[in-house]
Amino acid sequence: MSDAVSGNGKEHGLSKPIAIYYEQQHWFRPLFEQLDARGVNWVKVDARNHQYDVAAKEREYSLLFNRMSPSAWQRGIGHGIFYTLNYLSHLEEKGVRVVNGSRAFTHEISKALQCTVLEALGLQYPKAVVINHPSQALSAAEKIGYPLIIKPNIGGSGAGIKKFNSAEELRGAIEENSLSFGIDNVALVQEFFTARDGVITRVEVLGGEYLYAIQIHITGDTFDLCPADICKNTKGEELTRLACPVDAPKSGLTVEAYEPPRQVMVLFALTELRLLSGIYGGDAAQLSARTVLPRLVEMESEYGSLTRGMLAAQENLVFGRSWSSPSTKRSTRSL
Repeated sequence: MSDAVSGNGKEHGLSKPIAIYYEQQHWFRPLFEQLDARGVNWVKVDARNHQYDVAAKEREYSLLFNRMSPSAWQRGIGHGIFYTLNYLSHLEEKGVRVVNGSRAFTHEISKALQCTVLEALGLQYPKAVVINHPSQALSAAEKIGYPLIIKPNIGGSGAGIKKFNSAEELRGAIEENSLSFGIDNVALVQEFFTARDGVITRVEVLGGEYLYAIQIHITGDTFDLCPADICKNTKGEELTRLACPVDAPKSGLTVEAYEPPRQVMVLFALTELRLLSGIYGGDAAQLSARTVLPRLVEMESEYGSLTRGMLAAQENLVFGRSWSSPSTKRSTRSL
């Protein structure tokens, strides 16, 4: 396609290049540099202005890495968000391997769907009511209680989030037509929690493996907790990163590395849908008694208890170990 810009053209064992599909012009400089340094056959695909031929027969890429951001609408690129869903589905239909494909991106651009997933997994989250018109805000707020926040379904960096301490405040915002419902005209009325000790802990997990954790020290009722926009550590030292835009907002937030307890790593990893498929077998969205029960029986038989088997499977997935039978290395713990 004419909008694909070549990176390093050297071959790296791929007959067709890896495509990096993105719109934010600063965040991925370190990635681009590493791809060049390793001689990877890759191309940039700029999502800001893009087209694809529905009838094209040839697959252009060995793999496409989707890095379209829900916050693109804040940079005047809201048109690319829903377009991306169509493009990813097109590639998948053609058999192109896509990282962060249509299913993942559908959830990424919907806080409502994210809440539905958390509910299905039995994980706690700030209770929420999803609405599609400001006229529904007050009745939804009665179910939530105050203080609460109202935020657009498709957000990014805290955009459009407002806190309300009373029905009077919310009624005033409705009358002023100042509520933000975002580009899909959907919003969430949600519980508001004050950060304990003014600290937000963020844990990153990828493919069931713990990567890192950071603690963000906040000031006031800020909702922009994007690490890329935090440019100081807790010592007050400026953080210099290629991924940090020159005009990043100086929000007063600070950040530091954090090593969470082991059980917290496991808990965060288990929020990934693909971990469910790893533990139980099969597609997590298609779990059923028929697919789950045989695996649970197997775990109980091999580990001596179902709880022990579940814990072992969870820890193996979180810390990057392959699941194996304990027949040669059975734990002596009793649970």
